[in-house]
Amino acid sequence: MGVLDGKVAVIAGGSGGFGEGTVQRFRKEGATVWIASRDEARGKESAEKLGAHYHPCDITRSEDVKALADAVMAASGRIDIAVNSAGYEDNCAFADLVPDRVERMVAVQFTGALYFIQHMANAMADGGSVITIGSLTATLTADGYAPYAGAKAGVNHATRIAAAEYGPNGVRVNVVSATLVETPMTAAITNAPGVRKAFVAETPLGRFGTIDDIVNAIMWLSSDQSGFVTGQNLLIDGGTSLRRLPRVEDFIRSAQEEAAE
Repeated sequence: MGVLDGKVAVIAGGSGGFGEGTVQRFRKEGATVWIASRDEARGKESAEKLGAHYHPCDITRSEDVKALADAVMAASGRIDIAVNSAGYEDNCAFADLVPDRVERMVAVQFTGALYFIQHMANAMADGGSVITIGSLTATLTADGYAPYAGAKAGVNHATRIAAAEYGPNGVRVNVVSATLVETPMTAAITNAPGVRKAFVAETPLGRFGTIDDIVNAIMWLSSDQSGFVTGQNLLIDGGTSLRRLPRVEDFIRSAQEEAAE
């Protein structure tokens, strides 16, 4: 028997990266899984490949997220787990910020995250677990990430409020904050010269993180083993939060060291 036998899970952004890894693990553990994404062709392809269901959803639109919850309830009868892995990376110096970039980031990473928590938690009549994929940049400063990290930090605090409000309904709300891990979204960064070496130097556990490291945390928060955990921001970073995120000069030095090896 799987740990999640009989459970129904909804995963926003389940077509790649942490989301796809989570779909795979949930299916292995016996859950019925619904993938939600704005890219319908990619979402349907992923659902077919992974043995999941698909429903289109733009999480920046409250009505879309509500329709997603209603569709899952109508077809599967319940929602036990909801994971928001939707998002994108964008780097821009504070001095160069423009409204379009800021507003799009806030819409996806903050407003959309709140809509997802709201409509998924509202549908969990028998209790459940809602998890947002956060970022270590919301805890430690990283140059160029003010909109991204600021939105993620806002979700961290909103999660505490949601956990307090939904707790009496048996709904747990948490965040899993990831350090830099190679995914399709971050591959250009993680494969750049010096990046991995610089990150490992600031990681007490002495290695680069993997998608499985993040999925393991999501799995735990989705299971009954974490039944008394809510309102938390779980940092999955190998201990980097005990130190600092690398800076540009660290990447340059590490790249030079790699070239000399």
